[in-house]
Amino acid sequence: MSYLAQALLAAVAVSLISLVGVIFLLKRKLIDRTMFFLISFAAGGMLGGAFFHLIPETLDQVNETEKVFVLVMAGMVIFFVLEKILRWHHCHEQNCEQGELKHLGYLNLIGDGVHNLIDGLVIVSAFAVNPSLGLAVSFSIALHEIPQEIGESRAKQ
Repeated sequence: MSYLAQALLAAVAVSLISLVGVIFLLKRKLIDRTMFFLISFAAGGMLGGAFFHLIPETLDQVNETEKVFVLVMAGMVIFFVLEKILRWHHCHEQNCEQGELKHLGYLNLIGDGVHNLIDGLVIVSAFAVNPSLGLAVSFSIALHEIPQEIGESRAKQ
């Protein structure tokens, strides 16, 4: 089977795993009990991947260590400012004004679309390099998708 067919099958599998958010839409108590742990797991996985793998590998390949750390900090600051400008927020109260949150639906839709496109490109690229790498990348993307979809289903309630 060609790497493109393998990548397509992996992308379909990841998409089907993403439907776990629909299951959690029906189980509100289960979401409330597990959300904190799933968000912590997702954030820890992303930060661990960046700080324990990506940044050290970059430091090995680039001689300008100061530039790497300046770019990492600049990225964090830019996304923090972007988050404040776009007014990303959520409400824990019962009587939240839905009008304030309405504009975030479009941002979420656009961001999720770009995110899924990048996931697909990463899966195809990994399968083009090596089928074993493609499987590992697909598995890691699926593990990343589960808490994301659960979080999105929680935000939609």
